[in-house]
Amino acid sequence: MQSTIAALTRTARYTALRAEGRVLYVTLNRPHVLNALHPQAHFELAHIFDAFAADHDLWIAVVRGAGERSFCVGTDLKVRAEKGRDEYPPSGFAGLTHRFDLDKPVVAAVNGLALGGGLEIALACDLIVAADHARFGFPEPRVGLAAMGGGVHRLVRQLPDKVAMGLLLTGRQFSAHEAMAYGLVNEVVPAQKLDSAVRAWVEDILACAPLALRATKQVARRNLDHVTLEEAIRAEYPAAQKMQASKDAVEGPRAFAEKRAPFWQGL
Repeated sequence: MQSTIAALTRTARYTALRAEGRVLYVTLNRPHVLNALHPQAHFELAHIFDAFAADHDLWIAVVRGAGERSFCVGTDLKVRAEKGRDEYPPSGFAGLTHRFDLDKPVVAAVNGLALGGGLEIALACDLIVAADHARFGFPEPRVGLAAMGGGVHRLVRQLPDKVAMGLLLTGRQFSAHEAMAYGLVNEVVPAQKLDSAVRAWVEDILACAPLALRATKQVARRNLDHVTLEEAIRAEYPAAQKMQASKDAVEGPRAFAEKRAPFWQGL
């Protein structure tokens, strides 16, 4: 599937792509509008994440925004005003917020403003590393809208009720350090250290077996579909079954016994 990613790298208009080893770096590339997204960008990103999901050789994706000011400020409101409506692929805002079957890890490198749909993208990722000047928020109610791309749903599940409602009902922005205190962000670093901090997280992830990570993510995300803990534990998770039958599940204990680094194949 590398040829698909290579083709998208050449043809993408609103996204810059770079495959580096097992990692796909996805840059939202509309800096002239602070990386706000319009329908064409959403569908382009949907194709990119489709290709990432299907590519055996790519194990992690990292998402960031072009430039130093903004990760993504959400919907391009000028385009929306012209069209009178939004258009999204079935996989949601940026082709990611409604993508519930993606078991590969996705990291958000938030290098500036993450507002509206931009915060929805970040919350849809598994980890968030933020520059210390980053700011977050759902300002949609201030322009007559609501964060319906998953933002409201995710925020009230990830924060205490009063904290989440205070942020949602005011549309106010909050800082990277506040986000860290809320537990929404994994790490906050000076802007010049963002790339190295993201690389450190990526290296730690790559030290793990890819099928084990996919099993872990699938179980973590789907266990809340069940009412009781017993039901969640007894449920079947396809990614976990694939992991248990894999060559990597043999390689890991063998490498440990032989006191060497494991060689993961994702098989």
